[in-house]
Amino acid sequence: MIILICLGIEGTAEKTGVGIVDSDGNILAMAGKQLFPEEGGIHPRLAAEHHAEWIPKLIPQAIDESGLAYDDIDLISFSQGPGLGPALRIVATSARSLALSLKKPIIGVNHCIGHVEVGKLDTGAVNPVSLYVSGGNSQVIAYESGRYRIFGETLDIAVGNCLDHFGRETGLGHPGGPVIERLAKKGSYVDLPYVVKGMDFSFSGLLSAAIREVQKGTPMEDVCFSLQETAFSMLVEVTERALSHTQKDEVMLCGGVSANSRLREMLRTMSEEHGAKFYMPEMKLCGDNGVMIAWLGLLMCKEFGPLELADTGIIQKFRTDEVDIPWIDNSKTYLTLPDELIAKGAESNIVKSSYLGEKAVIKDRIPKGYRIPEIDNKIRKARCKEEAKLLSDAKRAGVKTPVLYDVNLENKAITMEEIEGVMLKEVIDDDLALRLGGEISKLHCADIIHGDITTSNILFSDDKLVFIDFGLGRYSQLKEDKAVDLLVLKKSLQSIDYNLALRYFDLVLKGYGDESILNTIHDIESRGRYTH
Repeated sequence: MIILICLGIEGTAEKTGVGIVDSDGNILAMAGKQLFPEEGGIHPRLAAEHHAEWIPKLIPQAIDESGLAYDDIDLISFSQGPGLGPALRIVATSARSLALSLKKPIIGVNHCIGHVEVGKLDTGAVNPVSLYVSGGNSQVIAYESGRYRIFGETLDIAVGNCLDHFGRETGLGHPGGPVIERLAKKGSYVDLPYVVKGMDFSFSGLLSAAIREVQKGTPMEDVCFSLQETAFSMLVEVTERALSHTQKDEVMLCGGVSANSRLREMLRTMSEEHGAKFYMPEMKLCGDNGVMIAWLGLLMCKEFGPLELADTGIIQKFRTDEVDIPWIDNSKTYLTLPDELIAKGAESNIVKSSYLGEKAVIKDRIPKGYRIPEIDNKIRKARCKEEAKLLSDAKRAGVKTPVLYDVNLENKAITMEEIEGVMLKEVIDDDLALRLGGEISKLHCADIIHGDITTSNILFSDDKLVFIDFGLGRYSQLKEDKAVDLLVLKKSLQSIDYNLALRYFDLVLKGYGDESILNTIHDIESRGRYTH
């Protein structure tokens, strides 16, 4: 078997990297240089100038480290996006120039997928749910139906951006993450907003609230502790939800924010609670680097061949789920549950029970070991109370839900009717998709946001659709919140069968009966954080 060698160039934001990897996965060289701005954040022009200065220096440095000659390089790979436009253009131009001068083929790759693939290379993970967190990206990624799918993402700013912005606004400096982590070790909890919307999260409100606390005179250590605990709990909760939905048995953390030891601890704890294996690549491979670009270039080139020069333009908003990934082993192993446990969800255990002679289930919101008690107790109690009310109000709106028997706020548990049926994801077809849209419309007309409309949280029983698990539900008149509700369903459908998902979702919207929601859905999708 012929061994190929690829040189990769990375430069989507403030880090310039050059790496050399062979097709057996051996890292032959890794060189890099980071821009540290004197004040403020990363300016696109300054990042581009930094790359222009350092790429010509890092390429010979990497060649020297590898012990190779330039002619030994078989392929040039570069980060085609997502990222800062001026920075990407310098990288692409450098890669084209190098490829032309060496008369070597060239390929552009997706930066986000590079993080996942180099993580798998380093750790041996096969098919994980990945939490990718950096200054410009926050995504929960898992492979389904031929591509990496984004199961959850930020609706506004990335978590790294949130921490850096807080650092700049409060005088802690840039990057903010390391200083916040150090101060947080001496802090105590103050209440900050916890915003998880379905499978997505939002950090802008949390950031504003944290800055206000500092302005009020709250000790910096306490604000840092609370900001970090709240933001990371949101990330881990959504990762847990994706793990529960996909039923994979591996979790991987990647991206620059992986440097935070508290985030690593929280994600490892969550993985252990679900019986899943936890992976994280060595730290030098977590931040942006040329090795991940070189390795992904080899994987892509093997499947699709190199690019024509005309196709090497940058893609500033390069979506993770736009790339075909034919090399993944999609095998899964499943957690064996105890006999008394019907399901282990992201939020609760569902246990068989009885109530006054009727078959029942107890939804037990168990404590989460990855969350501090102050956040955990607040969320579990609030969601338990809200879910009980939502179940009753949804029934009044004409939507089939389990009969509510008992609410125990002290234990954060709900006893309700046991529904005998199958998950919608097992039986969905065109007719059920159309009917589903009508049922969701009934909820939204009553200003009920389910919060977690997945095909695992809808049962088909006695020819009826039954909505369960309103654990993330709330009340809202906002069209945006209703659109986010529908987008959760869209992502869930894509995880079943991506080819059928769009057709099913179109039928859902037809049954929903309000075409104006489409504009809001498109607006939310266009905000996805695919750029730095």
